[in-house]
This record gives sequence, C-alpha cells and structure tokens, in this order.
Amino acid sequence: MKQKYVIAFDQGTTSTRSIIFDNKGKVVAISQKELTQHYPQSGWVEHDPEEIYKDQLETFNNVLTESGISPEEVEGIGITNQRETTVVWNKETGNPIHNAIVWLDKRTIDICKDLEEKGLTNYVRKNTGLVIDSYFSGTKLKWILDNVEGARELAKKDKLCFGTIDSWLIYKFTNGKRHVTDHTNASRTMIFNIKTLSWDKKLLKALDIPASILPEVQPSSSDFGAIEYKGVKIPIYGVAGDQQASLFGQGGFEAGVAKNTYGTGCFILLNTGEKRVKSKKGLLTTLICSLENEPVNYALEGSVFAGGASIQWLRDKMKLIDKASETETICESIPPLKNVYVVPAFAGLGAPHWDGEARGSVYGMTLDTGREELIKATVNALAYQTKDVMRAMEKDSGENIFTLKVDGGASANNYLMQFQSDLLNIEVDRPKMIEVTAFGAALLAGIKAGVWSKYDINDIRQVDTIFFPKMDEDLRKSNYKGWKKAIKRTKRN
Repeated sequence: MKQKYVIAFDQGTTSTRSIIFDNKGKVVAISQKELTQHYPQSGWVEHDPEEIYKDQLETFNNVLTESGISPEEVEGIGITNQRETTVVWNKETGNPIHNAIVWLDKRTIDICKDLEEKGLTNYVRKNTGLVIDSYFSGTKLKWILDNVEGARELAKKDKLCFGTIDSWLIYKFTNGKRHVTDHTNASRTMIFNIKTLSWDKKLLKALDIPASILPEVQPSSSDFGAIEYKGVKIPIYGVAGDQQASLFGQGGFEAGVAKNTYGTGCFILLNTGEKRVKSKKGLLTTLICSLENEPVNYALEGSVFAGGASIQWLRDKMKLIDKASETETICESIPPLKNVYVVPAFAGLGAPHWDGEARGSVYGMTLDTGREELIKATVNALAYQTKDVMRAMEKDSGENIFTLKVDGGASANNYLMQFQSDLLNIEVDRPKMIEVTAFGAALLAGIKAGVWSKYDINDIRQVDTIFFPKMDEDLRKSNYKGWKKAIKRTKRN
C-alpha cells in the first residue's frame, strides 16, 4: 500500500513554515523562514503580504524537494494561520493595497470607541461572541478602506478583496480562483454572526464595509481549491486559525475538552459543543474547527497576555537566567514558596480580569527572597493565570473540567506542568507531538481526503506524560488565596 502524506502550512506571527506529516501523524520534513516585523509607528505592527506568500511558497518547495516526496503522494494541504491579521488586495492585479495589519496592532482604538459610543457593545458580544477591540479584523479593514488612497472607490467598483492570512494564501496559491475562509477565522473578525453563520449586516453598516469585499465562509475541513505543483493539482482541504487548530490537534472536537497553549501568551480554549455560552466572566465565545455535514461547535476562549513573555523578561531584562530551560531545574531546587507572587501584568491583565491599566508587580518579598525565588514565582504565575481563566470557564459553562491538554514551548517544563496539575487539581496531559497547531491543520485536510476520520485523532495523538495532582488541598487553597490577593492589589480598576 502506498504511503500517504499531508502538508500543513503554518503561517504564524514570527515565522512561516511548511510541515509534511505521514499517515501515522509523524513529522517527515519541516522548512521554516523568519517573518520580518514592521513597526511604522508606536503601537502599529505590519507584515508584508507578498513576503508571507513568497516564504510560504519557498518552504512548500523546500519540504517536497528535501523529503523526496512526489506531489502525487500528497493527499491534501491544511492551512493554519495567525488570526485576525488583515489583508486587502486588488481583485484584478492580485496585489495588496497596503501591508497586512497584524493582530497586535493598536491603531484602531478610536474606531472601537466610536462603535461603543454607538451603543454596539452588547450587540457585538451577543452576535459575534467577541468584545469591541482593536485586536479583531473588522476595525482594521475599516481603517484600510478609510486611509488608503483610492480604496473606497475600488471597493465600490467591486475591485477589492478582504481576507485574513488564510484567505490571502488561498487566493494566491489558486491564482485568484478562490476567495474563501473558514468558520474559525471568520469568527475572529468581529463582523461575522456566530448564530446565523453569516456576515453581520448591522456591523458591516456600522463600519461602512461593503459585503462584496468579503470571502465566502465554509467548514474548516472542506474543499478550498487546489495548488498546482509541477503539473499536479494538490487540494487545499483544511483551514483553521492557530488556536482552534491546536484544540483540534489535541483531540478537542468533543465538548468538555480544554487545552492551553503556553506560548508568548497563554491561549486557553474549552469546547462547549453546540452550546453557545455567553460569558459573564470576560471570556470570548468563538467557533471551533468545523467538519462538513456536521453542526458547528463553539468554545470559550481566554487569553493570558504574559506567558512565555514573562520567562523572556527573566532572561533578557532581569538577566536572571541564560535560557528558558534553566527554570525547571531552578524551580525544583528550592522549597515551595511561601506567599511570594509575581503578577506579570506587563501589558495589563487579560481574561478574566481585563484591566489594561494594571502593571507588573511582586508581592510577599522578604530578606530571604533571592534570584531563585523570583524565578520560581514567575514560572508559577503561568499556572495561576491559567487557573483564573479555567475557573471562569467552569462558572460560565456550568461544566467541570477534568483534564487540561497542553502544548507550546513552556509545556516542556515538567515543574510547571506538575504545579499546574496541583493547582487545578486535575490531570494535565502533554502529547509527544509538539507541532500540535500544524498537526490540527493537517488533520482537517486528511479527514476531507479520507486519510483519517476524526475518531483517529486520539490514536494518532500519542501521550508523552500525564501529570496527576499531588498537592495537599489546604496548601492548594492557601496558595491560590495568596494569588488572588496579589491580583487584587495589582488591579487599577
């Protein structure tokens, strides 16, 4: 029987990659290119869409050439992408009319204030599952239409296309034949109604966005067109935003499954099934990866702003460590901390606190507090912040979470994973496969291609370690009580 392969395009904020998986879910080849960051003004972040496309094409060519796999052996391609980043291009030329505005960009704060003044706060939350924020794509699209010379006139003549990075790559790779996106990316634009599964006319009117500019929305595992490579057409069969792809790659297609990606920030998602939960705790409601002929499912999502970024702070600014991997040994070398807490609110506090004015702080220091204690308290903060989000998820959903599936760089830290399990009093499940986000995109494509079914995911996904809680209940409560006091003192509003 011939070997089957699936390729994942993993287009992130800092790099662009192509990864080949075999039909057992093993990585066969990886090619990666670093992505240039552009900062035209304070708070503005941009990418060059042409660079993204060229890098994706180059890494695609590289993995096929280096692996020796022929295009006939590739059953499909899955795309996962940095979410919310916004591109607008000319339909006739295929050229962008402006750099991509990245999800991190803050230039649309005034547009957001205008929407709030129009009384749309509750409408946005109820119908898109999001909050009014410059984070999401809708206000970025309006900014481009309002500020790029000639953009409004071209839009009125139906000569422009808007898309997130997935849409842009599909358009380029299919030579302009397909202008599409999937449910997960659409649900992060702030102009997509997650109840009706259609672009929201009221929000389009409020932002003065013509519907003709928008992509067609379809299930995450479906036919998005094909890439012609050396005379062979390889279908694009999967698309998903990075955090939803990660949840899917962790086997999170069932209600009640939660995952945390420990990256620069922490992104925690809980699958709530067909139940669309409106959060009272500052969480977002979003669509997860969808399959053809199956009802869409929803998730609650909470973001922690400073995850791995706080470890980078220890290394680059405080000079307390030379590399992140040192933290595990240091944390295990000293006794449990007694009421020492680092609250890494360097860019404010995210879910469920939502205090942009808060700033980082340290509490409980004594003359016995030294380098190791500060390092350990900073590592502990990743687990405490995750617990804050997960408690909010349980209260919002009415469900008890029994297992947390983990991935991302800091999930390799055994001390942190054990402390996370102790603090949550649940199992923490870390897989062998660290390329979970790309794997999720590959799975979506492989399911459409018939390589796998969704029920194969848990067989393919191999467990590396399951961490079980060991901490005494009184100590768990005491530790968390101290953290909550530290958070209360840190908040400004």
